[in-house]
Amino acid sequence: MFKRLSETLGAYQARDPAARSKLEIFLLYPGVHAIIFHRVSHWLYRHRLFFLARLNSQIARHLTGIEIHPGAKIGRRFVIDHGMGIVIGETTEIGDDCLIYHGVTLGGTGKDHGKRHPTLGNNVMVSAGAKVLGPFKVGDGARIAANAVVLSEIPPEATAVGVPARVVRIAGEKVDFASSVDQIHVTDPVQKELQALSSRLEWLENYIDEQHRMENR
Repeated sequence: MFKRLSETLGAYQARDPAARSKLEIFLLYPGVHAIIFHRVSHWLYRHRLFFLARLNSQIARHLTGIEIHPGAKIGRRFVIDHGMGIVIGETTEIGDDCLIYHGVTLGGTGKDHGKRHPTLGNNVMVSAGAKVLGPFKVGDGARIAANAVVLSEIPPEATAVGVPARVVRIAGEKVDFASSVDQIHVTDPVQKELQALSSRLEWLENYIDEQHRMENR
């Protein structure tokens, strides 16, 4: 347990430039507190002490602003940056070395039983305000851009952008999330299409104006 905690504190140091020491992270970071509470809640949940598990998770929610269902499975070195407003559903599975920001929802899409929440692979980053909804997988090394709404599977090493989210592959390049946590400098394919349409419309307007001038000569 202490080894896992030390790994988590080290992951915070690697990814948060504001982090000064492991002691500061341990005492002051709500994401760390939420994970500690969740480890207890998940143990209670696995031993079918459902009421105590949910009670403990609700105490954590009130103290940290982060709601993690006791049934969620979370891997090692999980980093929650700021954390306020995060919701993680019951059948969510999160791999190792993942990073999520405030306002993220890892949720379901209805009242179905069984697996109904997403699975995040290893080294996944979910940026501020993003919503990942449904029982599909977000592949290893994927990035979800800020405020994206993801409703279908995301391939490994890809970036999902927009509402609903669309995928932009990162061709031949692995992202080191310990050193690269840029949430905003991502390509939006919808914006690129709109820019192309705008350029085409401007060309057509200029062409029509030129035809009118030639006719009036």
